[in-house]
Order: sequence, then structure tokens, then C-alpha cells
Amino acid sequence: MPRPKRIWIPDRFYHIVCRGNRRDPLFRSAADFEAFLHILHQVHEKFPFELASYCLMTNHFHLQMRSKEASISKIMSLINKRYANYYNTRYHLTGHVFEKRFYDKIIEGKEGMIEVSRYIHLNPVKAKMVKRPEQYPWSSYYLYMYRNSTHPRFMNVECVLDFYVGTVEGKRKLYCKSLEMAAELRSESLKQ
Repeated sequence: MPRPKRIWIPDRFYHIVCRGNRRDPLFRSAADFEAFLHILHQVHEKFPFELASYCLMTNHFHLQMRSKEASISKIMSLINKRYANYYNTRYHLTGHVFEKRFYDKIIEGKEGMIEVSRYIHLNPVKAKMVKRPEQYPWSSYYLYMYRNSTHPRFMNVECVLDFYVGTVEGKRKLYCKSLEMAAELRSESLKQ
């Protein structure tokens, strides 16, 4: 039975998740994380896309992605194929690197955009890898927190920040405060 065709709506953001095969690590070292980010740059040059947020965990990754010119399937196929080639070459492996096709879900409205971005940035906190999202180096959270950060061309944090009211700096503070509050609530619920 053929797999159902994916729906692509060019102006909409999607929450994308990919896992390592058998939940094995996708990223074993800093060089692997950097290679993945480099691949994002390469693919973006050929098929422009936007990320509102991302988080690269050890055995999976999250992207909040929109593509107006090429389908999400085409872009993810290129990203995953290039990374699988890199990974198998680096670690002298063959076969599947990813568990299955990527998960994708269309993000609905303002609340959905903010919620998915928060979820992505809080993933390392939820996994107990760090206590605060800014402590995790492989997510886009630093782009929200620090105004003068160098933004990769594929990043568009304004897609989330524009849902807040105020100055650019005020919007950043409101977003970061919302993550702090969510992390504190999570921490409190784990203590009980």
C-alpha cells in the first residue's frame, strides 16, 4: 500500500521531527551538529526555506519550517540524504540513519506558532540535559535571547516575535520570559 502523499501549503509553517534509526544517536560530537547546520545552509542556498526555531538533540531534531518555493518533502529529503551520507561516511556505516520518514504537522495560528517554538526550545530542559534553554548550544534559542547574534540566512525569528507587542527588545524579553515561566512550571511539577 503506498504511503499517503504529504500536503504542502507554501505559506504555512510545519513542525518537523526526525529521529535516528532505532533511536540511535544522530549527533555524536560537536562536529556532527556543525555538519548538520552546514547542510541546512547548503540546502537553503539551492531551495530557500525559513526556520522560526530549531533544536538538534542527540537522537532527533526539531525544525519549525516554512518553504514558499519547494515542497517541505523535497527540502527534507535533501537535508536528510546529505546528512545520512555525511554520517555514514564519518562513522564507516551503511544503511539507514533515520528511523523513518520525517514527522510533519501544519502549525495553526499565532498560539500554535508560539507553542511549537517554546516546545522546541524547551526540549533539552524536558530531557534534563540542561536546566535552562539558554544552556543548550544546539538550538536557535540564542537568536531570540541575544539581539546582536549572527542569524543564519535560513532563520526568521520575527515569525514568532511579531506575535508579541512592543519594541523589538521588548518582544524578545516577553518571549524569553514565557520560556522561563514554562521551564519553572515544568521544574515545579517534577518536584511534586
